[in-house]
Amino acid sequence: MQTIYKRSDFDFDLPSDLIAQFPTQQRSQCLLLNVLDENNFEILKFFNLLNLLKANDLLVFNNSKVIKARFFGEKYTGGKLEILIERIIKNNTAMAHIKSSKSPKINSTIFINVENAENTENSIKKIPILVESRCGNDNELFLLKLDANQNQNQNQNQSWYEIAEKYGKMPLPPYIQRPANSDDEKNYQPIYAKNLGAIAAPTAGLHFDENLLANIAQQNKTFLTLHVGAGTYQPVRTENLSEHKMHSEFFEISAETADKINKTKNAGGRIIAVGTTSLRALESAATDGKISAQRKETDIFITPGYQFKIVDALITNFHLPCSTLLMLVSAFSGMQTIKNAYKFAIENKFRFFSYGDAMFLQLKK
Repeated sequence: MQTIYKRSDFDFDLPSDLIAQFPTQQRSQCLLLNVLDENNFEILKFFNLLNLLKANDLLVFNNSKVIKARFFGEKYTGGKLEILIERIIKNNTAMAHIKSSKSPKINSTIFINVENAENTENSIKKIPILVESRCGNDNELFLLKLDANQNQNQNQNQSWYEIAEKYGKMPLPPYIQRPANSDDEKNYQPIYAKNLGAIAAPTAGLHFDENLLANIAQQNKTFLTLHVGAGTYQPVRTENLSEHKMHSEFFEISAETADKINKTKNAGGRIIAVGTTSLRALESAATDGKISAQRKETDIFITPGYQFKIVDALITNFHLPCSTLLMLVSAFSGMQTIKNAYKFAIENKFRFFSYGDAMFLQLKK
């Protein structure tokens, strides 16, 4: 009989001083926990990953690029608010979270403050935004439109991508207890980030530097895109896992990437997902143990009992208590293996979460 897991099964105590507030000075110098089995763990440096790879392995990277998606502003009445873009729908329209003392009204105008931003033209102090409607699961998001009717300055034809690049801040996760700075604009992106659209970094990729990436042969790496949304990192709040609703995220797998994956599987090689985002895209795209080229949404929620179709090994950071990602890695390597690995990591002062250290996991057979 299959075990039924609850939210509380994925809780653990983490000393706050182990939550990384800054990245390591050199990306590949962070720690890597090689999980050999349920009771055996090896402490390495991340650049030692090369020693764990086999000749016919294929690493699958997520090349999504993080938008500077956080803005600070105010309502028409002057009340302060914070905007976090969840997804840009089209150039002038975006889905967003709004944090304020009182939710803005539909069809009202709010403003992004830009007077302290770099490259701000002296004539621009605020950018008006129309709150068009509610959207998302349970209507927790807002549909925001660049308000060209009121915007009589040179920004009126600009897109959300351009506004974000000029005036946005990097959307560091809430457990990083400091404002984003100019270094984060480089550090909170994988070096191979290419396709703009994520609002959270695919953090397993942050550990690869130019030298490490160059030492992985071209035939042993490939790329897909999954634009990471805020929902992926949210804790599960329902004790019954079946009641949790995942936000959907867009992913794209090219014909070239699909072909490389299928050839590797046919030849008996391992598919190694660089990050849970790559894994989620691959498992969402799998049919009969194969991958086809596609562009679509996924809201896949992987919990223990899931039968993996494509991925054989996983490079990942350490995840939040009660999060969907902790449930995913528990499904991948086994509940007890992950519990023991996290206990070992805490005892050995590994650094946790986005700017923290990494693990190398193998699929539990």
